[in-house]
Amino acid sequence: MFIKKMNERMRLVLVIIIMMFIVIIGRVFYIQVFSYDKLNKYANALWSRNLPLEADRGNIYDREGVLLAGNITTTSLVLIPNQIKDKEKTAAALANILKVPYEDMLKHTSKKTSIERVHPEGRRLSNVIADKINALKLDGVYLVKEAKRSYPYDTLLANTLGFVGIDNQGLSGLELVYDSYLTGSYGAIKYYSDAKGEKLKLSQKYEQPQAGMNITLTINYKLQEALERELDNAINMYNPDGAWGIMMDPNTGEVLAMASRPTFSPLHYQDYAIEQINRNLPIWMTYEPGSTFKIISLSGALEEGLIDLDNDYYYDTGSVKVSGATIHCWKHGGHGHQTYLEVVENSCNTGFVSIGYKLGKEKLFKYIKDFGFGVKTGIELNGEENGILFDVDKIGDLETVTTAFGQGVSVTAIQQITAVSAAINGGILYKPYIVKSINDPETNQTIFQNKPTKVRTVISSNTSKKVRYALESVVAKGTGHNAYIPNYRVGGKTGTAQKVKDGAYLVGNYITSFMGFLPADDPEVVVYIAVDNAKGITQYGGTIAAPLAKKIMLSAIDILQIEKRDGEIPKEFVYLDPVYVSVPDVVGDDLKTAQKKLKDFNIKVDGSGHILYQSPPSGTKIVKGDTIRLYLH
Repeated sequence: MFIKKMNERMRLVLVIIIMMFIVIIGRVFYIQVFSYDKLNKYANALWSRNLPLEADRGNIYDREGVLLAGNITTTSLVLIPNQIKDKEKTAAALANILKVPYEDMLKHTSKKTSIERVHPEGRRLSNVIADKINALKLDGVYLVKEAKRSYPYDTLLANTLGFVGIDNQGLSGLELVYDSYLTGSYGAIKYYSDAKGEKLKLSQKYEQPQAGMNITLTINYKLQEALERELDNAINMYNPDGAWGIMMDPNTGEVLAMASRPTFSPLHYQDYAIEQINRNLPIWMTYEPGSTFKIISLSGALEEGLIDLDNDYYYDTGSVKVSGATIHCWKHGGHGHQTYLEVVENSCNTGFVSIGYKLGKEKLFKYIKDFGFGVKTGIELNGEENGILFDVDKIGDLETVTTAFGQGVSVTAIQQITAVSAAINGGILYKPYIVKSINDPETNQTIFQNKPTKVRTVISSNTSKKVRYALESVVAKGTGHNAYIPNYRVGGKTGTAQKVKDGAYLVGNYITSFMGFLPADDPEVVVYIAVDNAKGITQYGGTIAAPLAKKIMLSAIDILQIEKRDGEIPKEFVYLDPVYVSVPDVVGDDLKTAQKKLKDFNIKVDGSGHILYQSPPSGTKIVKGDTIRLYLH
């Protein structure tokens, strides 16, 4: 009986043992099969260490592949506190090299963390500092490579490109707007350590960082350089409160150049006032446009068939009364009897009062809004403003007619150049844009391709042709004569706008501007430049902004290889204007005959005999008295 009970107990124990084994095996199976990934992550978290490697930020290029924003490799300091054997000694050595307080560095070396980044004093170290740290061979002290943003041309395009912070995050401009594309993915040097934090041999693994996407802009670096050069000239000559400019392809809406003064260095943005680094004036600054806005009123009146440029007339006495207010023309005593083409040439305010009356407030403001004023253009930059328009339902005749000549409305430069592009390109308003494409940094595969975006048709192609004709006449015969370039057919409009502060016009304080384009018969480029409160000179758009725009357009002729044109409107010269004369053909003549034909020019001769070649060639218009070279054989 006793033996029988013993056998039963043994069998029971055996069953329990077997069941325990089954449970253990089941648990092991569950852990190995179902919980492996989770537990493996826990283990890696306990024993693995990652030294972060920052990725290169995506490059920014101009339309021809010129690098505008790139990267340079720098070194940063990272500590593994568990591996630091003598924390006080290490802290003292690093503090001495980095020129920081010992107490601050001791906090870093004593941190209860697996990895401690020494920030900001250990970031972006110079090669000299990095070499000194490396030479110490300190346990737990590592130098890792980091990318630092670089701007090869420093201040060039600064307000548009923007800048980045110490962690390479975009803070302004394109760097901010496209930060998610430009930012790459971190890599790492991975290794395993023991319980004391010591690095295990043969455990190191390298994960390569992934660079951010590259961006190609519509900007032409050479045009950008030309625009900024003339803005610098404006600052040097006139000491203004500011200056800005834009260049655009009127047939696509592509921004070819954009700049403002004052500017800043993106690498040292901390040294500038916040207003200076965050205000991109061509898209942010709102102001009364003055007479450049007359292009919009003119376009509307021509589209509605309300005026005939050559056959309708207006008599300017010098002033006109509207709703009890007297509006003066800029010319004392007025311009007298004029065609409406001469009204445009002379930038006659009272003549545009009559145009405002003819249009009426509903039609005038319809065209103003159709041309894109009162709303943001949508260009892919931060900080763009809307501008301000009158509420049509709350204005009378006075506000209507002053709006017709550019007073009482508030606009931005980007709105103006976009609208004028529509007025001269055949009547199509395009959305302006500055990013041409986004590309993969390794394969160069296009991730995004921008294309011209038509917003609407605002006037007919026939009306646009008349606008071009009128604006070419402004440069040849009117207030824009300082922008005249012989052989290339320039169109344009001057602007002189009195500034407003606290609801009142300032005395002697104007924004002078010029809107120009060429060739006038088939525009390839539009230039807008504005100078805010020029000092030491009578403030007119024709005397300040027009000559600057002319120099920019001369550069554009060379850069864009714009060909000479026939059929230009002959220039009417005024006092002190340089006189342009067409160069006669002397090829094949003897020197004596050539000298008679070239009596208006300075001549330089190479060789003897008959003339084989002349420079410049015949038909070219140059300033009387300029030099002509003759090559004889």
